[in-house]
Amino acid sequence: MAEKDQEFLEFVVKGLVENPDAVKINRAVDEMGVLLTLDLHPDDMGKVIGRSGNTAKAIRTLLRVVGMKHNARVNLKINEPLGGMRSPEAGGGSENTGWDGSHEAPATPAMKSVDEAMDDLKL
Repeated sequence: MAEKDQEFLEFVVKGLVENPDAVKINRAVDEMGVLLTLDLHPDDMGKVIGRSGNTAKAIRTLLRVVGMKHNARVNLKINEPLGGMRSPEAGGGSENTGWDGSHEAPATPAMKSVDEAMDDLKL
């Protein structure tokens, strides 16, 4: 395949991002096929992922087409950069949950009896 898949991915991603110098692509081949691992600047994650992940899905589809042309299965993994929105360093939650609980609904007040509610209404 002569790394045409890696060249293609580099061309597409560098055309999308604001920091093309920060784009790093690692290519690994094993019995499952080719795995391309993408590292990029934290500010560019949204551009590569796209709304609802549609841009990343499209890139993966195109990579599969390039792979089929060369009889290889190509997969793409996008690494979460340090300082990204989901990393703990950026306040994006704990390592285990990915959520810090700050969006929890406030505790509901305890239920009052009918008598207590009536007493509250008396002036």
